[in-house]
Amino acid sequence: MSATRPAAVVVLAAGEGTRMKSAIPKVLHDICGLSLVGHVLAASRELDPEHLVVVVGHAREKVTAHLAELDPAVRTAVQEEQNGTGHAVRMGLEQLGGGVDGTVVVVCGDTPLLTGATLAQLAATHHADGNAVTVLTAEVPDATGYGRIVRDEASGAVTGIVEHKDASEAQRAIREINSGVFAFDGQLLAKALKQVRTDNSQGEEYLTDVLGILREAGHRVGASVAADHREIAGINNRVQLAEARRILNDRLLTAAMLAGVTVVDPATTWVDVAVTFEQDAVVLPGTQLLGATRLAEGAVVGPNTRLKDTTVGAGARVDNTVADGAEVGPQASVGPYAYLRPGTRLGVKSKIGTYVETKNAVIGEGTKVPHLSYVGDATIGEHSNIGAASVFVNYDGEHKHHTTVGSHCKTGSDNMFVAPVTVGDGAYTAAGSVITKDVPPGSLAVARGQQRNIEGWVARKRPGSAAAKAAEAASRQGDGED
Repeated sequence: MSATRPAAVVVLAAGEGTRMKSAIPKVLHDICGLSLVGHVLAASRELDPEHLVVVVGHAREKVTAHLAELDPAVRTAVQEEQNGTGHAVRMGLEQLGGGVDGTVVVVCGDTPLLTGATLAQLAATHHADGNAVTVLTAEVPDATGYGRIVRDEASGAVTGIVEHKDASEAQRAIREINSGVFAFDGQLLAKALKQVRTDNSQGEEYLTDVLGILREAGHRVGASVAADHREIAGINNRVQLAEARRILNDRLLTAAMLAGVTVVDPATTWVDVAVTFEQDAVVLPGTQLLGATRLAEGAVVGPNTRLKDTTVGAGARVDNTVADGAEVGPQASVGPYAYLRPGTRLGVKSKIGTYVETKNAVIGEGTKVPHLSYVGDATIGEHSNIGAASVFVNYDGEHKHHTTVGSHCKTGSDNMFVAPVTVGDGAYTAAGSVITKDVPPGSLAVARGQQRNIEGWVARKRPGSAAAKAAEAASRQGDGED
């Protein structure tokens, strides 16, 4: 085991977060495709700790269920009453048997910008300096609301952390702040927590008091300064949530661009953390890439496109489109104004055109659905063409049914395919047809009534109308009258 590998990481996620003004627990709010606590867990996992414990409290049933889905190996500890950060850490240690041999890293569940690299730096500093406790700090432009780091003027050693509400005017002028993230000697932490008092303005057990307790006992207290103060930002309201989302989004787009992706307008482009790109993909303005979306080499997406859990193949073009759970094949073309619903799979060089919706549809290589159509619960073969204004009628009010159209088929405009039905390879269907029976390969299906013209109907039924007058004038011209 690595010398800097923590014995445990304890994540504090018990708070209510009243300033979020939300029925959703604060740590479950989402940015860039992960909950706040999900981002913290991902960073913590980069340390490869022996144990990972999340302390829950407010709405713990929801938080615990989310954790079980997100990371089943996570252990949870319950803080029945929110009696301070020191009390929360005690609850976490009790879940581990009361004490841990080795390093215990404590992090906050509402710091989604914290990176694994910064936590690794904290753990390495803690080990290299032989500290009893090492606090992650940062210098910020505005320290209001944060605990201030108090150092010895001569040695620069950390002598304590003073919460903003308890700080003097001189201490409030300090810009170096406590991030709420620490690395402790596990055994010393357990002993010191038993000595923490509640004689402060909130009547709570402050974890920060452990630093003074350990220092007075002769143990070394150190600090690791984060390179970017934004990493330690906690989320307390919707404004801070939006600010963190923008920072994280910029971080993700920067990484993509440095890896060879063209992002034309980062200010209007939004991505989730699980999105992946290949070299020379192009993202146009107004695009959202969500979930596990993947853009292959040379794919062009946007403008004004939203893709979720969608794969776009090499050289494909997706324009002004919404897609969810779809697969767009290499060199395929989609949009503008298309809607690809879950289960859509588009073959190589296929085309989904303007105002086309697909769902649970497999569309073969070179096949085109160019205009104003709905294709649901269907399989279409290769190099077929579906006429404009076609509807695959898949629902009978109780059950969904499947339509199969073969390869090299040409179906007419304004067709209805009433499932279950099969159109064989090489078959044609006439415009305006309602296809209710299977069409054999190579056949032409015509399913429409014969046209009948009732002459003089307008003059008899709508006498004096504009239509009747126009018809009368046309009739006179046809008879050669002036």
